[in-house]
Amino acid sequence: MDTVIKATFENLYAKDKAVQNDAYDALMEATQQPVDWAYDVWDELVAGLTHKDNHIRAITSQILCQLAISDPDQRMMKDFDVLLNVTRDERFVTARHCLQTIWKVGLAGEQQRQMVMDGLTMRYQDCTAEKNTTLIRYDIIQDLRHLYDATGDESVKSRALMLIETEPDTKYRKKYATIWKNA
Repeated sequence: MDTVIKATFENLYAKDKAVQNDAYDALMEATQQPVDWAYDVWDELVAGLTHKDNHIRAITSQILCQLAISDPDQRMMKDFDVLLNVTRDERFVTARHCLQTIWKVGLAGEQQRQMVMDGLTMRYQDCTAEKNTTLIRYDIIQDLRHLYDATGDESVKSRALMLIETEPDTKYRKKYATIWKNA
């Protein structure tokens, strides 16, 4: 890991929110392509998923999602449950940030894509007692659309359409279906 990336990563934990946000933006940009330093920060990011500061939980979850494409050892296969748990965070904004990025794990390969689809299916089915059920479900269907657009995997589309059909409220079923128009 070069000194610039190392310093940027350290700035994720800065007290100054502007410094922290700049570091986040830089790392999100840097991790859009595979990087060779993923394992230098992997364990620290996984630890950040349970940090006392919800902002740190959100940041580390999003960066970890993007680092999945830089994971030839498939560490995400054992760490995914901890990541998925952030989508249930006590702070909804934190949960939603993770939820809206988690689809990127599915870009790492077929096993990871299946794991993401299974995890999102479980979240779709088990969120009915939560306060923001319709937003959670909307984000899940949107995640699957992003994953489908990025991979062209028809099983992703089939899974999303199957989940939409299980929505009991026709109003929301129609809303979720609009995400898949022109697919």
